Amino acid sequence: MSASHAEDKSYNPDAPSFAKADHSKPYYPCNGLATDGFSNENEATATCFCGAVQYAFPVKKPGLVDTFVCHCYDCNKLTASVMGTAAFVVKGDHLRNIRGEDNLTSFGQSDTTTTKNKMTTSFCKTCGTVMYRVGSGFPGLFLMRIGTVDDLSLAEGVLKPRIEQFNKDRMSYLTPAAGVEQYHGYYYGAYKQ
Repeated sequence: MSASHAEDKSYNPDAPSFAKADHSKPYYPCNGLATDGFSNENEATATCFCGAVQYAFPVKKPGLVDTFVCHCYDCNKLTASVMGTAAFVVKGDHLRNIRGEDNLTSFGQSDTTTTKNKMTTSFCKTCGTVMYRVGSGFPGLFLMRIGTVDDLSLAEGVLKPRIEQFNKDRMSYLTPAAGVEQYHGYYYGAYKQ
């Protein structure tokens, strides 16, 4: 278990690329200004780019519900990319704010969602990092971004996407994620508690 980057010698801004890293142990790349992220057998941290907002989330059931990649048009617009969103679903009563909840702002709407459920996105007021989304169609669940997770080894472990949805909207030059269940549209199973 690592307590923080300051105490954990695995945090190294000169570490090898993710592809060459040992994913069996924590991996903290230099990917933001915070240096106090952690992971252990029960929870890990997700932090915005500037470090003002940080959450601890569960890394196993029942708090960790599912993991996915989404190629819907909303996710592409929110990420300012056409590569899709890699996210994980957690139960809100298992999510713990460490700092900066008052530094979040949010925006919600239902005009462009395929289900017409209201989706609300919460992001850091300082750096703009999307921390999570909540939806009226799945109360009590938070859709967090894998890119905010401090211990990136979790992206190849417990947070590796299990499903890929809205493949009909995936850009032609992107290939399906290897070993991941594929869905043409919205997959409701990812949001079941």
